[in-house]
Amino acid sequence: MNPSGGRVVVMGAINVDLVVEVPHLPRAGETVLGGSLVRHGGGKGANQAVAAARAGAQVFLVGAVGDDPEGDASLAELSAEGIDVGHVARAAAATGVALIAVDRRGENQIIVAPGANATIDPASMPKLAAGDVLLVSLEIPLEAVAVAGRTAASAGARLIVNPAPAAPLPTEVHNARPILVPNAAELLAVAGSDDPDHALATLLRAGASAIVVTRGAGGALLVDDGMRVEVPAHRVAEVVDTTGAGDAFCGAFAAWLAGGATMADAVRAATVAGGLSVTAAGARAGMPTRRTIEHVLADAPR
Repeated sequence: MNPSGGRVVVMGAINVDLVVEVPHLPRAGETVLGGSLVRHGGGKGANQAVAAARAGAQVFLVGAVGDDPEGDASLAELSAEGIDVGHVARAAAATGVALIAVDRRGENQIIVAPGANATIDPASMPKLAAGDVLLVSLEIPLEAVAVAGRTAASAGARLIVNPAPAAPLPTEVHNARPILVPNAAELLAVAGSDDPDHALATLLRAGASAIVVTRGAGGALLVDDGMRVEVPAHRVAEVVDTTGAGDAFCGAFAAWLAGGATMADAVRAATVAGGLSVTAAGARAGMPTRRTIEHVLADAPR
């Protein structure tokens, strides 16, 4: 695989994550006393861009932040990761914020106030080429996602769609023959089905070129060209925080594909990245470097 192959262009949300550790996640109407309030960089687009950059890709981020101190801090953090933020707009709105509760098992609940993310302009995307990978998620308006689908299709770039939070996909996205990367619940929601096999068949008929279902501790399932490959999870000694694990998976997956890897090898690398990401607090702190991922893969049975 050539790490200096095509670029990874990520279009998605940029948020500030406000995180509180709690003894257990609150039920409806319940107040739970937690620990200290901690700020982390977040947003699915920004997180996926960081994961792809650490995995060795040349990364361009398309998004929007507010013209406020939180926007300044977000752009500085992303630039420090080597991400090109020249396509991130400054909007007359607050930078997006996510309110996150994390329990003692590392499980979380997340509420997002989109803020500037609602103003994202897909026309600001860099010109795509056939070797590029465009990665989008759904914390931004679906109209922007539809434009991304048309843009990727016309350029011959590979389109990866992480349908989170889950929503029906625009026709333009299906027509672009995307690689879909949902988790198990998102798979059912996007397909409008309560049966996983029926959901897979529905989305493949609609246009998906391949589907990768992330299953947390259950690993991942790759469905590609009639092939089904089960990839086991990468186990870690302690789960600290699962926030951003799916983003780590998506970013590493995009980086490996942009570098010329096969689908199966890209899923294996992404599974390692997602597993390692849960070992530190916050969405990004545990995201591994390319060298770390390759070291784990070299020791893993095939």
